[in-house]
Amino acid sequence: MSKIIISCAVTGSIHTPSMSPYLPVTPQAIAEQAIAAARAGAAILHLHARNPADGRPSAQLEDFMAFLPAIREETDAVINLSTGGSAVMSLDQRLAGPMAAEPEMCSLNMGTMNFALYPMLGKRTEWLHDWEEPFLRDSDDLVFKNTPRDIATVLELLGRERGARFEFECYDLSHLTMLRHFVDRGLVQAPIFIQFVMGVLGGVAAEPEHLAYLKQTADGLFGDDYMFSVLAAGRQQMPMAGLCATMGGHVRVGLEDNLYIARGELAKSNAEQVEKVREIVEAAGRVVATPDETRAMLGLKGKDKVGF
Repeated sequence: MSKIIISCAVTGSIHTPSMSPYLPVTPQAIAEQAIAAARAGAAILHLHARNPADGRPSAQLEDFMAFLPAIREETDAVINLSTGGSAVMSLDQRLAGPMAAEPEMCSLNMGTMNFALYPMLGKRTEWLHDWEEPFLRDSDDLVFKNTPRDIATVLELLGRERGARFEFECYDLSHLTMLRHFVDRGLVQAPIFIQFVMGVLGGVAAEPEHLAYLKQTADGLFGDDYMFSVLAAGRQQMPMAGLCATMGGHVRVGLEDNLYIARGELAKSNAEQVEKVREIVEAAGRVVATPDETRAMLGLKGKDKVGF
């Protein structure tokens, strides 16, 4: 497959404002960086919301709607909203914004897991907001809950009822087995878009041999009915993206996954990472897919059928 989909995860819910002045947390900054990332070549924009007052993760509809219309107006990119929100939110909280916005795509984590962020504390002693340090510190006792019942609820409410397709986030081998289970139940249909999430403490490490085995396992479970993409958290972001491109997969970058563009150098924007990965995948002989090509590949309902 020569066409390659570049996804950009613009802000996420893991990094905190004190970690980088370039992390977009206000609606204007999220919109501006998302639009620039799309113009740089990102066909899919994976979006979380933030509380504009302090940058805290949010799932409030008003926080999503503060930037979604501007992005839709200025780009043709596929909007992919998180159903993960943050591990400290309930399922109802996580789904409030996506259910009202009715995007073309949503992310869906395929299992309950430890989500350990506390190593990000590092040696930092000064914080812009009082929520940041305890948010990271207390993640040594944090479980992201996504049970089979939760997954079925998301598939029903956002998939069957609202027509969204999914970026199935698989952090480990067992998540592929769970995804096969939902295919067998008839709740997931091809084409299946799997995002191998690597390098998060609590999930699979970002190592080439792990990616090879994940793909081998997915080949056995899904045959020709799936496409795969890779995101590697932290410093392995670009090396693993390059490897994935040579394996026929797709790629995801963005400040949600990595705040840096090179060793010790903060990325100044999401677009900077998109531009870098575009150079990598084109050097590997891949052709970057447009948003409309991406819609056709993934069987999406279309930009005109969203709720914003």
